[in-house]
Amino acid sequence: MTSFVYIVPLAFWTVLIAELVGDKVIYTLTSLTMRFRAGLVFMAFALASSAKMLVAVLLGSFVVRFQSHWTYLISGVAFFISAILIWRDEPGEAVADDRPKSESWTKGALACFAAFFLTEWGDPGQISAAALVLKSHMVLGTWLGGTMALMAKGAVAMTIGLKIRHRLPQRTLRLLASASCCILGLLALSQSMLA
Repeated sequence: MTSFVYIVPLAFWTVLIAELVGDKVIYTLTSLTMRFRAGLVFMAFALASSAKMLVAVLLGSFVVRFQSHWTYLISGVAFFISAILIWRDEPGEAVADDRPKSESWTKGALACFAAFFLTEWGDPGQISAAALVLKSHMVLGTWLGGTMALMAKGAVAMTIGLKIRHRLPQRTLRLLASASCCILGLLALSQSMLA
């Protein structure tokens, strides 16, 4: 039987490598960090990622077979919805049209959470975590290590987004973030046609 102390770093390493090699969320994180407050993006990413990792470790054998036409289709639609929400949310305009700040915050949180939670189901990181649980039977350790790996990946992507955000005007950032979500949506839809 594998120990908890061993499984946490093993899950961290396995999921991190799988996520860095075969996942598009890095681009989503970078794009959203260019557009929204880093704390908001990280909070949405942390909630969505930990929930998805929990599903992966609890439903391991199901997640391994989950990648299908429908997951790609749902991912594509979620990316397009995120692109629309990003495009429509103009941070400088929130004060000008007397909208409450919470409305802008809510839209940003919704866009970020949807972009992370509704996309990339059955991705390499989830499949790696699910396979590790099936082998080790250590749900908590795998979930903890996998979630920590996702947070590490997120921190790197967000650092890149923050560096870019300080160098470009808001209008350009909004265009780049929306375009990035549209490209990811097109990629997801093209994968749905191939599945």
